[in-house]
Amino acid sequence: MPASPSTARAINDRLALSLLQQEGPLTAGQLKQLTGLSRPTVADLVERLTDAGLITVVGESGEQRRGPNARLYGIVADRAHLAALDVRTEGVLVLVSDLVGRVLAEASVPIGDDAGTGPAVEQAVAAVERAVKEAGADRLHTVGIGAPGLIDPATGDLRDSAGLPAWHRSLAAALPERLSGARVTVENETNLAALAEQREGAARDRDTFVLLWLGHGVGAAVVLDGTLRRGASGGTGEIGFLPVPGTGSLPSATDCAGGLHSLTGAAAIASLAAECGLPAPAAADGTGVAAVVRNAVTAQARAARPTEAPGAQRFLRTLADRIAVGAASVVAVLDPGCVVLGGEIGRAGGETLAGLVARRLRRMSPLPTEVRPSGLGGTAVLRGALLTARDRAQDELFAPPER
Repeated sequence: MPASPSTARAINDRLALSLLQQEGPLTAGQLKQLTGLSRPTVADLVERLTDAGLITVVGESGEQRRGPNARLYGIVADRAHLAALDVRTEGVLVLVSDLVGRVLAEASVPIGDDAGTGPAVEQAVAAVERAVKEAGADRLHTVGIGAPGLIDPATGDLRDSAGLPAWHRSLAAALPERLSGARVTVENETNLAALAEQREGAARDRDTFVLLWLGHGVGAAVVLDGTLRRGASGGTGEIGFLPVPGTGSLPSATDCAGGLHSLTGAAAIASLAAECGLPAPAAADGTGVAAVVRNAVTAQARAARPTEAPGAQRFLRTLADRIAVGAASVVAVLDPGCVVLGGEIGRAGGETLAGLVARRLRRMSPLPTEVRPSGLGGTAVLRGALLTARDRAQDELFAPPER
């Protein structure tokens, strides 16, 4: 059954807007070529989208002949402003962008362990408000939040999680009210990192892959056939609770001690570095331990002979073995064909750590699996939160009213 005229117009409009988002400003002639639509249809949709305030003339092409086809049309970037938040145990990172994703302002605020819920929320909201003001925005249309912990698939709310600050949930609940009705979307941080790697990072050519997040803690995100899988309770990827050999105990429902976290969390990697005679990190968090991993990779690369830098080599081999234990479990169940080592530590290890993990994994699993380092590292959560906010805003705004 053919689409109705109104449905066809909506499809054509969305196609044109998607192309302008992906390619940047285009002429009407370029839109005609890329969409395969007729010249009158393109002229009609350009007029319709311009009248709706979604696109505007942003310049002219290099064509010699001036005229309608020489005008460059682009999305009205300031039609809406977006914010992305990376909510961590120790603080919040914020960025504000326009509708096409151009970052206009950034802010961060550390929040100590002794901060109460109320003061912590106030500090975080103040950081968002500073960034909004710096960006020159009157208000926010959509906010994307990445946070550790489980997201309730039924409500989209951040669930209570043992070991995580109470202010995380309070912040997610307070932002819509404090930001003049901005639409707020909350997602698990590792899931957002995977979305960012899929769109902008190491997995751009993969429809199926698993991201192993190596930072302060350890987590995983699963993308199958181009779709992020969250699970029945939103807990897909809670790999820190995976029982593994070498920990001496088993995890419980409220504590991942004895799980993979005990081998590959930041504190465990810091202890491993000390055992191998490497300098202690400035802090036993993702950023501090990433510096140790980066230095070990550099030391190994500079070693002229295998007997040099033995501590760095032992450290990297042991770390790779530990990561491979978790990766092998995921590979045995999902057969993703590709594992991305994400987070600050995965990015710091680069191709060297990825290669060591791949080598170990080949000995443990019969399933061929490529191992890649993150293309985004510690920025992946913010990028994923921004992409999520942009998608939601565009879903609403890129639906022009009927004429």
